[in-house]
Amino acid sequence: MTDLNRRAALLLAAAAAVAPGLSLAAEPVLPTTWNLTELYPTDAAWTEERKAVEAELPKVLAFKGRLGESAATLKAASQAISDVTRRAYRLLVYATLKGDENLQSATDQERRMLAQLLMGKLGEATAWLSPEILAVGADKIKAFTAGDRDMDRFRFSFENTLRQAPHTLDDAGEALLASTSATLSGPQQIRNQMVLSDIPWPEMTVEGKKVRLDSQGFTAARATRDRTERKAVFDTFFGAFKTYESSLGATLATKVQGDIFTARARKYPSSLAAALDGPNVPEAVYRTLVAEANRGLPILHRYFEIRRRLLGLDDMGYWDIYPPVTKLDARFDVPTSRRISLEAVKPLGPEYGAAFAKASAAGWVDVLPRKGKAAGAYMFGAAYDVHPYLLLNHHDDYESLSTYAHEWGHAMHTLLAQKAQPFELANYPTFTAEVASTVNEQLLVAHMLKGAKTKDERLFYLDRVCETMRGTFFRQTMFAEFELAIHETAEKGQALSGKRLSNMYFDLLQRYHGPKVTIAPVYGLEWALPGHFFRDFYVYQYATSVTAASAFAERILSGKAAEREAYLGALKAGGSDYPVAVLQKAGVDMTSPEPYRTLLAKFSRTLDEMERLLG
Repeated sequence: MTDLNRRAALLLAAAAAVAPGLSLAAEPVLPTTWNLTELYPTDAAWTEERKAVEAELPKVLAFKGRLGESAATLKAASQAISDVTRRAYRLLVYATLKGDENLQSATDQERRMLAQLLMGKLGEATAWLSPEILAVGADKIKAFTAGDRDMDRFRFSFENTLRQAPHTLDDAGEALLASTSATLSGPQQIRNQMVLSDIPWPEMTVEGKKVRLDSQGFTAARATRDRTERKAVFDTFFGAFKTYESSLGATLATKVQGDIFTARARKYPSSLAAALDGPNVPEAVYRTLVAEANRGLPILHRYFEIRRRLLGLDDMGYWDIYPPVTKLDARFDVPTSRRISLEAVKPLGPEYGAAFAKASAAGWVDVLPRKGKAAGAYMFGAAYDVHPYLLLNHHDDYESLSTYAHEWGHAMHTLLAQKAQPFELANYPTFTAEVASTVNEQLLVAHMLKGAKTKDERLFYLDRVCETMRGTFFRQTMFAEFELAIHETAEKGQALSGKRLSNMYFDLLQRYHGPKVTIAPVYGLEWALPGHFFRDFYVYQYATSVTAASAFAERILSGKAAEREAYLGALKAGGSDYPVAVLQKAGVDMTSPEPYRTLLAKFSRTLDEMERLLG
């Protein structure tokens, strides 16, 4: 446990003064590493279980061709697949966590690979399931499951498979498509090899230190407070990147053609329709997101003007987007972060708060950075019979506090879903996965604003709200609009070159950032930097998640119990329904403009207050 310095102790005392329910004396001693023996007591026990699960795979495969025999056979096959999947997930969690404890341990990395290989074997052993359900047919499946409450846990999966019948091929077709996976992933691998390894990135001096401007170095260096250096960082980085524009363009163009091939093979009208059909997300969600973000661009442009004023600049360049415009001296160690997070989520009710308090005091988290440990932060909740685990790298700053609240939002989502749903229905899709975590972030910043004592402190938290709007809503929607545009261009039979891709992206940069932000045409190659576009149509979900979270947070903060319970009901739903339907039942319709306009109104109100504070 991190020792409290004087500043942190004073901050805790201040927090206790406004939060009498959480006294300093009652603070538990928090574990700083996770307890993996709750998964398996020893590495040897893990190995023994892996061999046992692998031995079960032929028994699963033995059900192939038999699902239509009887209701009993369908039930037995479904349960056998569920049981072996549940055990395989638990093995994967342990191997992943052990691997991330120390990336330098060959033994742990080999264990991780064995777990991944096992998941691949499980996929092969169950690949026949969907085609066979379709072959049995909807009428027979419904008859087999009717009146049997034990089959309720499998019914949604059956219905989802049957829903996709028009786009599921026969065994030969599915096998053929499966065989193309390595080829279709080639463009992403080539791009990663170029960007992460082969491009000879330049070096330059930033804040007195020599920095290699690869993707990581650029991301860090672009936030330097020296404006001349910032512009030089952008010009040097993208100037070097530009040399590889044609090759990078060829990789992305090939990737887009692969998406089109898969969509057409499955008889979808477009790549977008194919990508959205898995989670059954209506196209109206994607297109409404893009339309409403464009409608709100004048609000984003207002923020850039405020950012210019906070930086004390006469004009604004694209290189001025990333340096911090406000500063907060407070430090937030782990106990402080827990205490503040517990206060922030009080609007979610005593049951949520008690569960959060108990879980966050247990040995579920590896919290502090150290040599060899994996970077970043995540929650892994696939071990249904145990509990979620969290990896953090806490640095005692506000970003760490926000990350703490965010990842515990994921964990609480998992806990609520697993308590309310059976294993087969507890796992929630990407579309809703970021909602609970982002709600916690928004409750946190609302709590911090409520307790802010000075103008500078208040500006800091208001700017955190704005950066969420800029980086998570507008930027991710800009990515989504670019991805849609390049696919629709290719689907019309038009060619995509590196230069054309950069021109399309540059046009979006100009539109999203407005006429008062100077952007050099060479920065149009930014599309090749994040790697988002080498996965098909997933990044839009960051923007929809923050939109839904904003709508929920506003309702929760209104103090109405019904609004809070509707939100918690969405978390408890897990994967028991399609994600858009889950949110609709909770009162947030992502196919309509309303939630997007709620978010934009919040952004506008935030800017109003910042302008008042700035005079």
